[in-house]
Amino acid sequence: MGATVRRMHCATPEDADLIAPSATRVLPWVVAAFNGVKIFSATMFADRGQLGDRITAWLSSSPHRKLTDIIVTQSSDAAFHCLTFSIFYQEAPR
Repeated sequence: MGATVRRMHCATPEDADLIAPSATRVLPWVVAAFNGVKIFSATMFADRGQLGDRITAWLSSSPHRKLTDIIVTQSSDAAFHCLTFSIFYQEAPR
């Protein structure tokens, strides 16, 4: 059983192009203020294929949220592969 964690904080889309994550290391990470976390996770093949659509729908439903970080975690054993997106965001208090 193993897990790979990749942490990225990109100030601009151009910054993302400079990062080439390796499966054997955790990337440097800047801690940004957040007041909310949304977790998307799937183990089954079909569910993993739907994660992008689910995340996009959630992002579209709340444009007032400012994303501060996304952590992608992949874990697996002999039979199953789990993919988790932890999305950290900031939104105005209600």
